[in-house]
Amino acid sequence: VPAPSLSPGAAALARPVPMRPGSALRGARRERPHSAAEVPPGADSGRAAHLSAPGVRPPAAMPFAAHLLLLPGASQILLFSLASTAITCFTRGLDLRKETEDVLCPANCPLWQFYVFGDGIYASLSSVCGAAIHRGVITNAGGAVRVQTLPGQENYPAVNANGIQSQVLSRWASSFSVTPGTNNTALEAVGRSVSTARPATGKRPKKPLDKKTGNKDCKADIAFLIDGSYNIGQRRFNLQKNFVGKVAVMLGVGTEGPHVGVVQASEHPKIEFYLKNFTAAKEVLFAIKEIGFRGGNSNTGKALKHTAQKFFSMENGARKGIPKIIVVFLDGWPSDDIEEAGIVAREFGVNVFIVSVAKPITEELGMVQDIGFVDKAVCRNNGFFSYQMPSWFGTTKYVKPLVQKLCSHEQMLCSKTCYNSVNIGFLIDGSSSVGDSNFRLILEFISNVAKAFEISDIGSKIATVQFTYDQRTEFSFTDYTTKEKVLSAIRNIRYMSGGTATGDAISFTTRNVFGPVKDGANKNFLVILTDGQSYDDVRGPAIAAQKSGITIFSVGVAWAPLDDLKDMASEPRESHTFFTREFTGLEQMVPDVIRGICKDFLDSKQ
Repeated sequence: VPAPSLSPGAAALARPVPMRPGSALRGARRERPHSAAEVPPGADSGRAAHLSAPGVRPPAAMPFAAHLLLLPGASQILLFSLASTAITCFTRGLDLRKETEDVLCPANCPLWQFYVFGDGIYASLSSVCGAAIHRGVITNAGGAVRVQTLPGQENYPAVNANGIQSQVLSRWASSFSVTPGTNNTALEAVGRSVSTARPATGKRPKKPLDKKTGNKDCKADIAFLIDGSYNIGQRRFNLQKNFVGKVAVMLGVGTEGPHVGVVQASEHPKIEFYLKNFTAAKEVLFAIKEIGFRGGNSNTGKALKHTAQKFFSMENGARKGIPKIIVVFLDGWPSDDIEEAGIVAREFGVNVFIVSVAKPITEELGMVQDIGFVDKAVCRNNGFFSYQMPSWFGTTKYVKPLVQKLCSHEQMLCSKTCYNSVNIGFLIDGSSSVGDSNFRLILEFISNVAKAFEISDIGSKIATVQFTYDQRTEFSFTDYTTKEKVLSAIRNIRYMSGGTATGDAISFTTRNVFGPVKDGANKNFLVILTDGQSYDDVRGPAIAAQKSGITIFSVGVAWAPLDDLKDMASEPRESHTFFTREFTGLEQMVPDVIRGICKDFLDSKQ
């Protein structure tokens, strides 16, 4: 997509700009002659034309590699190697266009960042390289992979293999499989000229975007938080607007694609326009061009917190089930604390990216309140959510990589999903009829369910209550905030032994375990496991729990009456009730319970 230009006005450039104390050093450093890294594309006359042409850069994926051999006394020979298409660690099956395609995975992909759904047959939103490692086709050293597109299916299972834990997915529209790739032969071409046009990308040419609907493959609600402080100044402020305009156009803004808005950070944050105001690229470009420079301190933390809390409301155009993203542009460093704002953003399910330009040099570090401000503000400190540019000059080449990040929705780890936005309480039967060995199988069942969720202080949370005639809270939702600690706590639960009073246990759990979190952002679920008939009423306490916002799944084993299980379960009762004759059958129920929780979560967001 051609990148438009938003040229700063001559009057704006000539206007004197006041500088806050300590900013003189920054201004002197920034107005020095361009270094090699800052020279705008096309300014280096010593380069070949196709390398210096503005906006032309090597593509991310090429279906061939070209090598120019310069031999003394001989013709120049251009060798074309018909190789596999090079892809990134996070390229998904749905990003490929051919039914069968040979690709080349890079080495040293971070295994813990892979999103993989299924086993053998993978949902197309899975990472191709992650699926190939999971399947054993390649190792983390990378290699060639053949990808075969397949129809969609139901019930993609979760399997741990080769260091990657795949996830459960109830249904997806398309799938793929992976097998070892093949090496192709080389083709030699002698004395032929090379076109200076943009090289092919190895993918079938995309259909032109419908300008009204936009890029449907990149649905996101994005707030650009631009730097309007004296730190950046009028000139670089206009260059910043230019860059944001290019990003907005390449995203493919449209009614069914990305929606964007802009907030300016300065002394006080100002929302320039909301998500609902413009849904066409031309309108967005015009609105960005009209934004005026405010000046003042770069109170980025204040602006980030304000944006996370106020910007993404339904009234302002935020859409249900769409990733929420804040892209923070920061020239230098913030004047205030940004860590607390980052925490607030994560609590609101917002993915924060930091685009830092001209980071502080050694002489300036003494003026920086916290040199680790980027890592503390972004969604995750894993390198994906931070982005650096050396200056505001020659930024065209940085547009596409940033857009690719913003459209990689499977990497938006702070978005609210069923895996990171639920509270799951387990109410487990510790009566004498269960027995110690079967009780261990119950603990194994709840551990396997818990493993599927992203447990953290701002993510999903787990609690467990054991009951006989009495109730014992093994641990509450606030006791453990990491998956490792939760699993360790489950392993250390001791078997009580006694009678069975399930109704009292439901009331106890509703009041003491879910009561403190009933007003939180997470959706509440209760999974009841029992092997026999209760000595008290279960229907009344279950209805009361459901009225307080708790969705109940009942899991019965052996002698548990089906009528009691259905009386406890939420509607529709058939999909919230599970039964097995033997305790060993609990293992097969794990994917069904996880799938049920996720379905209810998604239904609640519709």
